[in-house]
Amino acid sequence: MTIALRLAERRIETVVLDIEGTTTPIGFVYDILLPYARAHLREYLCAPERAAVVAAIARRLRAERQAESERDEPPPWREDTRDQLLESTAAYAEWLMNRDRKSPGLKELQGKIWERGYDDGTLRGEVFPDVPAALERWQRSGFDVAIYSSGSVLAQRLLFSTTTDGDLTRFVRAFFDTAVGAKQSPDSYRRIAMDLGCAPSHMLFVSDSAPELDAARAAGWHVAMCIRPGNPEQARADDVPVIANFDEIIA
Repeated sequence: MTIALRLAERRIETVVLDIEGTTTPIGFVYDILLPYARAHLREYLCAPERAAVVAAIARRLRAERQAESERDEPPPWREDTRDQLLESTAAYAEWLMNRDRKSPGLKELQGKIWERGYDDGTLRGEVFPDVPAALERWQRSGFDVAIYSSGSVLAQRLLFSTTTDGDLTRFVRAFFDTAVGAKQSPDSYRRIAMDLGCAPSHMLFVSDSAPELDAARAAGWHVAMCIRPGNPEQARADDVPVIANFDEIIA
């Protein structure tokens, strides 16, 4: 059962939003964004004009691969020649995609690939219909809004700046990705609160993921579970507010 959540009543000053399954349909991520990144991966890596950027991403992915446990059996890594390096980078990126890993290096690479699609109009950001009005309403009422997603900050900005409702980044104070830490770690939420200069007890995190909400609660935040069409069922504590759309988050 959903309930209205009143921000002022709970002394909330900052609303932090997840993306996938919260502001944006899961289908947009899995049916459009991820297939696009996979389809254009090798083309992006092999472009000579991107050699420096690709080399930096390759170094990041190589470092992540070295931290993999042996039981995970990642593909071999060779870099004696440029062709070997590109093949190793592509193979490991595909291996991560197949496992839906929240790899920072992969997320950076995907964001770079998506940037091309957004720039040429092939991709456009998608949010649920209630999102634009809610962002504007919260900002007008004096509440800060931030985004925290496993997708890179670049990918987040691209999505919110290209929606059919226009550039929504003007309503967002800050974007955070896993550079602040894993979304299931309470320390990540403590770092975000510190960065925004807001007491944890005055912050609200809205997500469709119960483990993420548990981590935010452990850091002293208010939380709300977002139930959207297509979201998988989630176990949750009885005292966690549940919303079906952002119209239920009232200033």
